[in-house]
Amino acid sequence: MAEANLDPVFQIQRVYLKDMSLEQPNSPEILLNQEQPAVDIQLGVDATPVAEGLFEVSVTATVQAKIGDKTVFLVEAKQAGIFELRNMPQEQMGAVLGIACPQIVYPYLRGNVADVIQRGGFPPVHLAEINFQAMYEQQQAEAAAATPPQIIV
Repeated sequence: MAEANLDPVFQIQRVYLKDMSLEQPNSPEILLNQEQPAVDIQLGVDATPVAEGLFEVSVTATVQAKIGDKTVFLVEAKQAGIFELRNMPQEQMGAVLGIACPQIVYPYLRGNVADVIQRGGFPPVHLAEINFQAMYEQQQAEAAAATPPQIIV
């Protein structure tokens, strides 16, 4: 009788662009303004089980450029990947899904965001490198602080 292989498995099944939008609500008038826009970038990470041992991990970015109170452009993008994780200790799963997987997906998101902004007629906005470990640890600390202490009677 063959023994089951219980070695940990971590494999990328697929990386794909799940959603992308570019809005220029004040074009063409805003394009004539010579002022430098203020750029705001928001990032998020999400992990969802899709089947036994398979998880979709997505990284989202919202990039908004404004001059005063007028939007120059707004980009919303979601890059995702399907990852196979099997035979992994439960205490390591959160870190793999919250750090390792986003680090794989993020470079694709960066390229797609810069590309769509440039195709929209603007100089590309290059998203900075992200320390997903620090981001994950901060989220864990915030979640722990938000959990009320349990009272044992």
